[in-house]
Amino acid sequence: MTKNDREEREDPPDDPAAIDLQERKERVLHTRVPDSLDRHIKRRARNLGMSVSTVVRNVLLTTFGLVEDIVSDSTDIALAATGHETGLGRHRGARRTSQAPATEVLAWQEAVLNRNAVCDECNAILPKGSRAALGIREQPGPRAIICAACLAKVAPGPANPKRAR
Repeated sequence: MTKNDREEREDPPDDPAAIDLQERKERVLHTRVPDSLDRHIKRRARNLGMSVSTVVRNVLLTTFGLVEDIVSDSTDIALAATGHETGLGRHRGARRTSQAPATEVLAWQEAVLNRNAVCDECNAILPKGSRAALGIREQPGPRAIICAACLAKVAPGPANPKRAR
């Protein structure tokens, strides 16, 4: 085993920002699961119109960020309850980068989805055929998509135009 082989096999840093969502998926992860969980995952993937692999990958990526957020929030609550300064700046600055920040989006283009998706803002499931908005960026970045309700928060629709008087 060469030095390069050992370096490749070392675990990646335990930094959530180190997860590159655009990285080519070359590794395969095998695990044993009960038949009931296997059926549940396959049924969920079929309902979402996604592959089982994509559903499992998305669940794993989301779960790590969610657990980190829960731990961070719990720590802040405990610190606030005991009268100590919370670590909001420290924890919130290290948020997951898997979500596309709305500040990086130049404009939103409404569209009818041809595939199932998930809203980047509220995590609503967006089924194929539903209306959503795609983010347009000046610089390359992750895909940004929001549901109609979140788009309405950004800009009122034709029924509620803001008029300058």
